[in-house]
Amino acid sequence: MKHLYNIYRLGIKELRSLWHDKVMVILIIYSFTIAIYIGATAASTEIHNAPIAFIDEDRSKLSEQIIDAFYPPRFKSPTIISSQESYKGLDTGLYTFVITIPTDFQKKLTLGKRPTIQVNTDATRMTQAGIGTGYIQRIINNEINNFLHKSNTLPVSIITRMKYNPNLTSSWFGSVMEIISMVTLLSIILSGAALIREREHGTLEHLMVMPLSAMEIILSKIWSMGLVVLIAAGLSLLFVVEGILEVPIAGSETLFLFGALLVLFATTSMGIFIGTVAKTMPQLGLIFILTILPLQILSGSITPYESMPLVLQKIMLIAPTSHFVSMAQAVLYRGAGFDIVWPNLVAIFAIGLVFFLLALFLFRRSLSSSS
Repeated sequence: MKHLYNIYRLGIKELRSLWHDKVMVILIIYSFTIAIYIGATAASTEIHNAPIAFIDEDRSKLSEQIIDAFYPPRFKSPTIISSQESYKGLDTGLYTFVITIPTDFQKKLTLGKRPTIQVNTDATRMTQAGIGTGYIQRIINNEINNFLHKSNTLPVSIITRMKYNPNLTSSWFGSVMEIISMVTLLSIILSGAALIREREHGTLEHLMVMPLSAMEIILSKIWSMGLVVLIAAGLSLLFVVEGILEVPIAGSETLFLFGALLVLFATTSMGIFIGTVAKTMPQLGLIFILTILPLQILSGSITPYESMPLVLQKIMLIAPTSHFVSMAQAVLYRGAGFDIVWPNLVAIFAIGLVFFLLALFLFRRSLSSSS
């Protein structure tokens, strides 16, 4: 009980120190509010309200069907213009896309020929132009296929439905991944900075002369900093992701937070390990940059884990964030339960235990050399 009381009191001291560090407090608030919103909405992978116009030289039923297929919110309501108006509209930014449907387009299709449709794009709007051309091609192909086969119904038809995200809204995916990134980033920074702060302020020497063990000092920093990040992540999930961004959560938020608790044990231990190796705050920052980039980029939150080289996939199995991303996606996107994600949870805890023991060993050796 004495050891638990010491860990508790030291943790309270860490929380008080963090509260008086206003820069860190502002960083935590920003990271789990504004940064989550910006990260989820700024890097959009879908097109929204793109201005589009048609030059309909065919004036057929198929051309009308194609034009009617473009509607909000991805595209603005189409405008019918003449060929003389198209260049002026593109040059002035009035339209991003101008599509020309040539004469006898429907007639040539019904005769088995392959006529072409011209799509003029304002390439200065790089994101909309790049993504929009893919949308346009898919929409036109769908309408042509429907027109050609409507009188000859096929025995089998394929209908694709997105179970979790029907409209493939990027903010639904990005917001949750941003929370995972901030959990990893802040837990390493806070725990590492807490140890560096002790060394720079000279309070580490005070702790060394007190009847405290190295494990008590480390555990106090782990539970206090982990608790701050866990509460911030839970509030961000509730108010920012579900509230402001209106992202539906398919699975158990409690199970997700339990996984976050385990990964916080691992990442705060990593922070202690880095804080023991680094002697000053600038050194901590440099080592942190080299650590956080692979943890975030190669964990599967930015690019699919399966698309990486096999050797790199094997290496990233030792990173707790790889298992956390897999667990979070299964729980929050697909509604998976404990019976499905327990291997990820076990892996996260095992990796965290290894990092904790390494941090404890290095911290004890650091205390011995200092004394």
